[in-house]
Amino acid sequence: MSHNRFGQLFSVTTFGESHGPAIGCVIDGCPPGLEISAEEIRLELERRATGKSRHTSQRREKDDVQILSGMFEGRTTGTPIALVIENTDARSRDYENIKRQLRPGHADYTYWKKYGFRDYRGGGRSSARETTMRVAAGALARKWLKQEFGIGIQGWLAQLGPHRADRNMDWDSIDDNPFFCPDPEMVPVLEEYMDALRKSGDSTGARVNVIARNVPAGLGAPVYGKLDADLAAAMMSINAAKGVEIGAGFDSVWQMGTEHRDEMTAEGFIGNHAGGILGGISSGQDVIVSTAFKPTSSLRIPCRGLDIDGNEVEIVTKGRHDPCVGIRATPIVEAMMAIVLMDHVLRHRGQIGKIYK
Repeated sequence: MSHNRFGQLFSVTTFGESHGPAIGCVIDGCPPGLEISAEEIRLELERRATGKSRHTSQRREKDDVQILSGMFEGRTTGTPIALVIENTDARSRDYENIKRQLRPGHADYTYWKKYGFRDYRGGGRSSARETTMRVAAGALARKWLKQEFGIGIQGWLAQLGPHRADRNMDWDSIDDNPFFCPDPEMVPVLEEYMDALRKSGDSTGARVNVIARNVPAGLGAPVYGKLDADLAAAMMSINAAKGVEIGAGFDSVWQMGTEHRDEMTAEGFIGNHAGGILGGISSGQDVIVSTAFKPTSSLRIPCRGLDIDGNEVEIVTKGRHDPCVGIRATPIVEAMMAIVLMDHVLRHRGQIGKIYK
């Protein structure tokens, strides 16, 4: 299986499966001298972790990260950084009944068609467990971007099922609830909705937004190195992602040109429908990305499917699953934003040199 590496100058290669002995990543291209500890990385991983509330999967992984290389006396050395996390709470027996079945809405069918073989335990390589290492790598990128350029990255849950969750933005409340919801008044509504959903055995989708502030102008390249194209690829690579918008996104379809264009004055841009990116290059405005996540496909409600021999079967998925994967996606989209921005900063610096803040 190829294509396990993301990024060019700042790159992250992940490895491991959901129910294997461990997961890990190798980070290449991180500049030397960045002070970071395993505890700082763990704090970011804790934000993504399962089992923190009744609204997510009850799998409880310790996520104790081991730094194997690329660090000396608490600082990055400029050499590849290897991180490993042991899987300590996998229950492979929960998947025995589906080892010959191909679950609808999952990667089971396509993996089987592509490779002729698959790891059925928790989805194997297609499991969202892989995103743990993206968050770990993102911890380094976020700290470097903040330290070098003052770039701040914040994600939030914008919508859960039919409920818009960000009509009233209270940035300080985002990490105070299990949904990463910025509107404290919506939290009880979301909890009631998720409790009813969980009892029904069904699942729902979500929309997660992320904003990067203080991004310098000039990141990205025309045509095949566009910043927005790489951000879209990054978000779409996350498990269950089904759509990405930059700025106004699909709302641009019904907007008039006189509304959509972001007029400029001596004091700056009047609007930001472009999401901080023009012609694939950052404008110096906030970079805004929105990602849609589909409902979880692993359900205890019976459905029609196929086995590996092509026979029609009834499929019931047991185990511990998120009724909404989007609830835990906020730290992941933040990490991918950070990884893309750091990669583009290094690429810009390598070709142009000066970065205009």
